[in-house]
Amino acid sequence: MTELGDLYTYSSALGDSESDAGTFKVDMKPGGPAFQWSDGMYRLHGYHRGEVVPTLELVFAHKHPDDRERCEEILAQVSQTGGYFCMYHRIVDARGRTRRVLTSGEAILGTNGSLAALEGVVVDLSRTLQRETEQTARKAVAGATATRTVIDQARGILMGQLKLGSDDAFQMLVSTSSHRNVKLVAVAAELVQLANCPESRIHLDRAVRAIQLHGRADRTGGRRAG
Repeated sequence: MTELGDLYTYSSALGDSESDAGTFKVDMKPGGPAFQWSDGMYRLHGYHRGEVVPTLELVFAHKHPDDRERCEEILAQVSQTGGYFCMYHRIVDARGRTRRVLTSGEAILGTNGSLAALEGVVVDLSRTLQRETEQTARKAVAGATATRTVIDQARGILMGQLKLGSDDAFQMLVSTSSHRNVKLVAVAAELVQLANCPESRIHLDRAVRAIQLHGRADRTGGRRAG
């Protein structure tokens, strides 16, 4: 067993029984390559052991069409030079499901310099990537909700301070954002922060007046333009 023994141990730790990973070995024999697949390798490709005989043609038939050529190039290169290889690619299993996988392995050369064996592990990253995507989406939604909340709070402050309607208060925030060339949520956050600090009452009044002036300036400018 080569240093890839660590990868075999890693694949077991990932839960081979849940199709997270599989190991393979290919012995290059005079009669043709002899494949050894773990149960996980069969499951990753959508099969049960005994349903198919692993071959190089089968392996590449399951590579995603957009990734197949690159995988062939990497295999051809390490078959000539030997050594370790690692590639991120997609496979399409027998049920048509696309899996995003990481294949790590070693090409072992014989004493005559030709390829003697390939061995390695294939790790399915699909569920990990899906979780990361879902987490990113949740954070984006949470961020958008927080932004709306801050803006609504700032709008409420202006409505109370200046006896304005909701639309007018929002337009004043927009005008201030434009005049200061900063994001709307930043303007709103500053106002909310001042309102939440009793010692900043004077600064809050000044901020509200400044926002009011920006709003008036925009309305006056709008009438002149008209």
